[in-house]
Amino acid sequence: MGCMVGVKGNGRLREVFPHVDVFLPPGDARGLVEWLTERAGQAHPPAPCQGEPHPPAPVESEPHPPSPSPLRGEGERSPSPLAERGLGGEVLAERGLGGEVLAERGLGGEVLALVSEPHPPAPSPLRGEGGRSPSLPTRKPGVSAPVAALLGCNHVCSYCIIPSRRGPERSRPLDEILTEVRSLAAAGVREVVLLGQIVDRYGYDLGATAPRLPDLLAATAAVEGIVRVRFLTSHPTYFDDRLVEAVATLPAVCEHIEVPIQAGDDEVLARMRRGYRVDDYRRLIERLRARLPGCAIATDVIVGFPGETERQFQATLDLLAELRMDVCHVAMYSPRPGTLAARTMPDDVPVEEKKRRLDAVNALQEQIAAEINARLLGQRVEILVEGRQKGRWKGRTRTNKLVFFDDDSGTDWRGRLVDVRITWTGPWSLIGDVVAA
Repeated sequence: MGCMVGVKGNGRLREVFPHVDVFLPPGDARGLVEWLTERAGQAHPPAPCQGEPHPPAPVESEPHPPSPSPLRGEGERSPSPLAERGLGGEVLAERGLGGEVLAERGLGGEVLALVSEPHPPAPSPLRGEGGRSPSLPTRKPGVSAPVAALLGCNHVCSYCIIPSRRGPERSRPLDEILTEVRSLAAAGVREVVLLGQIVDRYGYDLGATAPRLPDLLAATAAVEGIVRVRFLTSHPTYFDDRLVEAVATLPAVCEHIEVPIQAGDDEVLARMRRGYRVDDYRRLIERLRARLPGCAIATDVIVGFPGETERQFQATLDLLAELRMDVCHVAMYSPRPGTLAARTMPDDVPVEEKKRRLDAVNALQEQIAAEINARLLGQRVEILVEGRQKGRWKGRTRTNKLVFFDDDSGTDWRGRLVDVRITWTGPWSLIGDVVAA
């Protein structure tokens, strides 16, 4: 599916299912599943795998309909010994089929969780009094934690499988979300990321007087212990003035916006069924930057969509050069079985041409990001420290810039807000020194 909601999914799965040993990124994982399943039936079970394992058998790259998933519920249990033993009952099945935004990707073949040792069933974190779903974590989370705010999607973009996989929009009740946030804060979480496929539509399904995303942001920001709040992913049509004002006025809400454009040509956007034109998107970016000076904006782009001409792709490239986003997540189009595009639009852009276009976007974005970040050289920025990586502390600015710093004082900086002066900049990360208090 290729969206940022999926990127957050692995972390959430690890929190809710601490016995899970393997997480896979988006892609066709059938070769790995077959390999692990075969090994699971042998006398000696496989050792737990970490990271991104590489099975000996090649994995086909062409798209396929979803295979039977080990995340099915009762009556649909997988015959795989590995899946049967690893799931240890129905907890994982309930989690995946219950509409949890972050775990659903296993059903679509996009993110798959496998376990290597048997575990007894645990009480489902989705079941509470009266069938409510507090979705409380079962192990210590990190400094930043994702929280599902809106499940499903009512938009039917022609390339997207999510509406048919996750169903219509369902906003979680405000008090339920806050219960989860308070639990996370009590466990040491300092930042929460409110998630939805179109998170701006939070509350639309609950009635005209129901809380909307600005209300959820304010309530989340007021939870004791939470110092930062982010939200994603937004849609250009629903990013209204009230939401802009919430970001501008709520101190804990970060000036970091994720709002996809997908293409820089109106004809391509119409075939994608995105519901806006390029000028609509351009006006939104102007409005955001006028009210939120210095905000960071990330976007998504799909290259090689059916029928995309060289002229239309160049229009996308020109728009990115004009708008100069902090981040551009770019993906080559690939048909998802069951989507409108897969059913009605020939995948007529050659793979090599898709790769060329992807490389062109990435090269442009690397240059733009390097120039944007270079403006931070010598500047003092506040970061929330997430932990250590390769001997250095790392954290993120309010605008989601990744910053590394060295410190040999023995101080445990994890979870702290720290001021750092930037001494080196690159397109993807920064390096700095801690500023003495």
